[in-house]
Amino acid sequence: MMTYSIKRILIANRGEIACRVIRTCRRLGIETVAVASEVDQDLPHVKLADQAVIIGAAAAKESYLDIAKIVAVAKQYRVDAVHPGYGFLSENAGFAEALNQVGIRFIGPSAAAIRAMGSKSEAKAIAEKIAVPIIKGYRGNSQDVTYLSGKAEEIGFPILIKATHGGGGKGMRLVYSKGEFATALESCQREAQGAFGNAAVMLEKFVETPRHIELQVFGDSHGNVVALAERDCSLQRRHQKVIEEAPALGLSDTLRHNLTQAAIAVAKAVDYQGAGTVEFLVDAAENYYFLEMNTRLQVEHPVTEEILGLDLVEWQIRVAAGKSLPLTQEQIHPQGHAIEVRLYAEDPEAGFLPSTGKLKLFQMPTLPDCRVDAGYETGNQVSVFYDPMIAKIIVKGDNRHATIQQLEKALLHTQVQGVKTNQKFLLQLLHHSLVRDSHPDAGFIDRTLKEGSLAHKETSQDKVLAGLIGWHLARHAPSNSAVTSPWALRDDWRHGGLTASKVSFTLNGEETAVTCQVTCQAQGHHAIVQYETQRAELTSISFNGQQVTAIFQGQLVKGQWALISGNSFIVCTASGVHEMGIGDADHNYDAEEDGDKQLSAPMPGRVISVLAAVGDAVELGTPLIILEAMKMEHTIRAPFSGVVEDMFYATGDFVEEGVELARVKVV
Repeated sequence: MMTYSIKRILIANRGEIACRVIRTCRRLGIETVAVASEVDQDLPHVKLADQAVIIGAAAAKESYLDIAKIVAVAKQYRVDAVHPGYGFLSENAGFAEALNQVGIRFIGPSAAAIRAMGSKSEAKAIAEKIAVPIIKGYRGNSQDVTYLSGKAEEIGFPILIKATHGGGGKGMRLVYSKGEFATALESCQREAQGAFGNAAVMLEKFVETPRHIELQVFGDSHGNVVALAERDCSLQRRHQKVIEEAPALGLSDTLRHNLTQAAIAVAKAVDYQGAGTVEFLVDAAENYYFLEMNTRLQVEHPVTEEILGLDLVEWQIRVAAGKSLPLTQEQIHPQGHAIEVRLYAEDPEAGFLPSTGKLKLFQMPTLPDCRVDAGYETGNQVSVFYDPMIAKIIVKGDNRHATIQQLEKALLHTQVQGVKTNQKFLLQLLHHSLVRDSHPDAGFIDRTLKEGSLAHKETSQDKVLAGLIGWHLARHAPSNSAVTSPWALRDDWRHGGLTASKVSFTLNGEETAVTCQVTCQAQGHHAIVQYETQRAELTSISFNGQQVTAIFQGQLVKGQWALISGNSFIVCTASGVHEMGIGDADHNYDAEEDGDKQLSAPMPGRVISVLAAVGDAVELGTPLIILEAMKMEHTIRAPFSGVVEDMFYATGDFVEEGVELARVKVV
């Protein structure tokens, strides 16, 4: 084991990335100091670190973004270096300078490099100067709405409005016409100010159907720079990455070479040291355009680690200690394929609104070739104050097809209860034929969501398997523990044989015609499943963990399933991914029944804009209130046409989940 001059590191971050850094430090024999806000004091990174300090209130500006507090703790605990993780202060040049002024190393690039690449407009100017292709746009200083609107017309719609100091999909709006521009600009600037402390924006021509390809780069203090293979991050929703993989398939050798050389050139242009990522858009004709450089470790760095067998956090520590990079460009040879999915606490059925609450169960997969980077455990609270990502699941395989299969299995071995997650959504994506067999572009998810093409139509076989699984769950404990005694089974067993067990379930949450009455009768390896008006006979039924197989009408049918709560489960079959709910379908309140309806806060948050007043006539979908929660804006819209009868909160008010925000009455 190599020894370093760095003996104690403070991690200026939280959750998953803090745990990730601590694991490497432990392996290297380096002591760690964790920091946490008051609401995070029970998270795993606090327990894993050698020492931990509570540094402030839940709001990030009073804790994880408070430079003075973090520097004071670093001095008090006499650390040699600070690892910023990603997000928060990881790309803050002032933070790097504040540490350097007190003799503490910042594990990252120089303040000058952070500043140069931290401004998207300046970064593009640098790329243009060294002949790296960039997208047509406006990157000047003017922020006047009239001037910017004129520039947008010159560039040509559609255009992207982007925060110059932004990242992570925040502070970005796609605009298709001049009429939408002013409202989109105001919203973008407001979000950019809140997320990054800088409301400045730039304009870019929107590239149709590009892939998002990025290069992991590393530099040291001896002038060496390498590119550690590329990643494909095209599967993103509203510019927020959801699934990442490495290497990027379908690139020509020439394009891969050009991207590698361009990424290295950008890093060398700012004398880059440490881990960084140079991002590009690549169109169908293999034209590539420099997008931005992130001067930190990326969320998706594990896929690069998996195909190269490296620890990039150790590389960061090595470079910060003044040592040379351990590999040259010629020694870098990717092996296999790796894919990462981001597990978010959010509700895809409610427009991907963040979901908060106590984790009643947090069970991650433990499978071969599967890695989990998580920052939570059972009993922890997922709060409204931070990013909703609760874990990353990373799988490596010999090829992309095998990796996707193993990743699906890993997701089916994932159980989170207490908050809603995007688990089913991730499975739907991985099951989609264009994801499995092709290379989707960066607009794929948003486009398919709009088209509704992720939904699958159930077949007779799906309903048979769903009924069988529902029957199985109704008979056994939800824990799926091995039950051998007939007296312990929650079924209809009686002396002399089994009677029919009746299970009612809903299919994919639909309200009509899909509430099926299922009757299963098991007699050895034989069952009769009754659904709707059809009757199916099955033989050779087998439950092997989370896989079920049976012979139906002379054909083998099979599926995988996962219990996602006490009364619902996911079934993956050849036709798609389906969600079943044991019990009756929920009754959805119909506003037209009594002519008025309250609008409730879908999560705790702060009202940042009230867009309607009492007495205003509104149409279906009219924006009424904008809430800010978990670093994102959420628009509350009129559920039907009518008149605003009450507006209960004003701009700046904090609201709890479920409180009534406004009331609209049908007239």
